[in-house]
Amino acid sequence: MSTLIPTIKRDKKPAESNFNLTPYLPSWFDDILGKGLGTEFMSNFNTGITLPAVNVINSDSEFVIDMAVPGLKKSDFEINIDNNILSIGVETKTESNEKKENYTRREFGYSSFNRTFTIPDSVNTEAISADYKEGILKIHLPKKEEAKKKPAKKISIS
Repeated sequence: MSTLIPTIKRDKKPAESNFNLTPYLPSWFDDILGKGLGTEFMSNFNTGITLPAVNVINSDSEFVIDMAVPGLKKSDFEINIDNNILSIGVETKTESNEKKENYTRREFGYSSFNRTFTIPDSVNTEAISADYKEGILKIHLPKKEEAKKKPAKKISIS
C-alpha cells in the first residue's frame, strides 16, 4: 500500500570490515528481493504491462496522482474509494483466433495491476475526479477548505 506523501527509507549498515566476509543480511535480502528480481515477475509477457509508476503532486488546493498507462481505454480502469483507501485497478484480456487450411492458431493474454493509496483526512472524498488523456491517468483529490494553505497573516504589535 502506498501513501500520498512518499517517505524515504534509510538503510543502516554496520561499518564495513575487511575481515567480515558475510554480507549484511537485511541489505542482501533487499538487493535480492528489491533489485535482483526487479519487475520481471510483475510484467506480462504478452503485453509488457508492469506496475506503473506514479507521481503525486501536492499543491495548495489538491493532491494530483499522475499515472502513465498508455494503450488503455477509459473503460479498462476501475477506481474505487473504500474506508479512505483509493484503489486504481486495470484488467485487460486479449484473444485472437486464426484458422487456415493447414493450422489453427489461438493466442490470448491477460494483464492486470492494482495500486492503492491511503487518502489523508484533509481530502474531500466527495469531490474526487479522474481523467485519462494521451496515456496519462490523472486523479484529482481536492483538499477540504480547512486544509487548504492560507496566506500568511501579519500580526501587528500593540
